[in-house]
Amino acid sequence: MSALTVGHDPEQSWDELVQFWEEMEWPEGSKVEIIEGIVTVSPAPAYRHNDIAERIQRRLYSVIPEDWGVYQTLSIAVPSRLGMFIPDIVVAPRQTDSDVDSHIPAGLAELVVEVTSKANAHHDRVSKPAAYATAGIPLYLLVDRWAPGGPTATLYGEPKGDVYRVLSAVKFGDPLKLPEPFGLTIDTAEFPVD
Repeated sequence: MSALTVGHDPEQSWDELVQFWEEMEWPEGSKVEIIEGIVTVSPAPAYRHNDIAERIQRRLYSVIPEDWGVYQTLSIAVPSRLGMFIPDIVVAPRQTDSDVDSHIPAGLAELVVEVTSKANAHHDRVSKPAAYATAGIPLYLLVDRWAPGGPTATLYGEPKGDVYRVLSAVKFGDPLKLPEPFGLTIDTAEFPVD
């Protein structure tokens, strides 16, 4: 099943778009994001997709500060790019603000991880990194199971404008090192391959 897009009025303000996203009754279990101002509804990720995210999440818990969290369903907002994203993993300081409800500003994230799905890999490769860089998220890890040359993991960092610099790119099977504040090596040989 592929992603479904829901049109919107281009005259809508960001707040009206977010209100629509929050209040609409979406299909249960689906992943609903706003990508470049377009509401995108995707089916729940497959088992192998979730297994990769879980393996990374498990490793992150061993290195993050106590006041940070590792989240798999946290929405992050990038209003300047008309984006409301639900990365496969978000690492961010815990928010004690009682106003935090449906999402947090993307700029609070220290790391986002996206594991590509076949139907919407383009968003993870193009639209999302531009938005994450614009928000100033220090690190973006793209685990691309569907990369043209075979499965890869690419770590992006040093955001400038809407562009990241590639810090490291490996094929599945090779280790990938996350720099400080993580100081963690991820063994991509553990990732399942389709």
